[in-house]
Amino acid sequence: MTFIERFTDSVGQFFERHPNTIQLTLTAVAASALTATSILSYQTNQRRLRARSLKDELKEAEERHIIDLTPVGTVNNGSHSILPPPTIFDDKLIQEQLSKNAEFLGEKGIRKVRESFVVIVGAGGVGSWAALMLMRSGVQRIRIIDFDQVTLSSLNRHAVATLEDVGTPKVRCIKKHFMEIAPFMEVEDCVDLLNADNVDELLSGDPDYVVDAIDNINTKIDLIKYCYDKKLQVISSMGAGAKADPSRIQIADISETFEDPLARTVRRKLKKLGILEGVPVAYSTEKPHHVKLLPLEEEKIEDREEFSALPDFRARILPVLGTIPSMFGMAIATYIILRLSEYPDFDPLPIKLRDGLYARVHKELMTREGKTFNEKICPLDVRDVGYIFEEMWHGKSVISGPDDKASLTRWDKTKPLSYFNTVCMTRVEANTHDKLPKDTNLEDYYGQDIYRKIMNRFEDEKRIQNVWNDVL
Repeated sequence: MTFIERFTDSVGQFFERHPNTIQLTLTAVAASALTATSILSYQTNQRRLRARSLKDELKEAEERHIIDLTPVGTVNNGSHSILPPPTIFDDKLIQEQLSKNAEFLGEKGIRKVRESFVVIVGAGGVGSWAALMLMRSGVQRIRIIDFDQVTLSSLNRHAVATLEDVGTPKVRCIKKHFMEIAPFMEVEDCVDLLNADNVDELLSGDPDYVVDAIDNINTKIDLIKYCYDKKLQVISSMGAGAKADPSRIQIADISETFEDPLARTVRRKLKKLGILEGVPVAYSTEKPHHVKLLPLEEEKIEDREEFSALPDFRARILPVLGTIPSMFGMAIATYIILRLSEYPDFDPLPIKLRDGLYARVHKELMTREGKTFNEKICPLDVRDVGYIFEEMWHGKSVISGPDDKASLTRWDKTKPLSYFNTVCMTRVEANTHDKLPKDTNLEDYYGQDIYRKIMNRFEDEKRIQNVWNDVL
């Protein structure tokens, strides 16, 4: 008898001996499949009904003239063009469109975003994406300033431009597409080149934020200096050219940037103007990729004469991977949204991915554990140390703030080393802390402010980890 025949015979015998079990099993499987199908069908129908309901609401609103979804004419004022929003717009529709952001930012936060006014100078790869995400996030009023037109080469990185937009001003292109997404907002497009003669007008209206997405170094410095002097909140984009690693894009104060040639130049020029810090920038810590220049480009860049649209504006030299400027723009938009909404505990790390530093701090922590507590095994690895050092304490001493010789140590000596019992101090402070008696009242010793700050941070971290544990 073959294997197949033996197997068939065995299965048949099993069915004959256990007919009730087989019937119950098949019935349960069929019932489960029917239940799953019913649930999925119900969810699908609910989504369809919701989508149909929204479409009906839009159609009804248009018929009642609550919202006009047809193209709206522009009001021209020289090089400026304002596309006003509809006079009335059903707020339920706006709330639905912004519902996900509202869930994240809270009612108060999303209201602050909706009431804000942002000026964006530069409508290329960075500026267009910053504007797009600010608009999608609910910023009510946006003014976009740029003198340039959409070209075919723009299409690899521009947020909204299409082939039909080639040859038209970038700001007009953005305005047209924005009105198709959020007709309730106000877009002011300015086909202009920012300079000393028009800066007062172009930055008028007391904007909540100004985005510097300019390529030209001198105009960039002038804009930052103007905003600094006028106490306007500004965030500046550094160089996205010749960069390819998205994980190294971050936001920091200009004084804390490194590895970015444009940021280094901006930092030096601002220092000569008396601006040492206080200007957040989006930049990349990635070393610029080696660019193989064409024969014509092998001369010194400083000695070259290049063709450009306007005098004093140099043509782009470095190649650009289209995805990277968009990430700069979205990082800037995210920063502004969280700042406008006063999102709690939002404090971007000045520097990340310092692997050598984390290894040094980890080694010192293991040595400290051995000497002070006679522990031969450290429960935290280098990655844990990097997270605790950067994410929890931002590389700063809980007592005295920033220091080049920061270390980690136990907070409560009676408890083991963990995410919830490790603090950052200077080496001297950590050595003094380690010598304290185990029964020291830390609140009395360090004061209520420092003690509460540390305990609140531990509680925040516990809450964060519990949330992720529940999700996963």
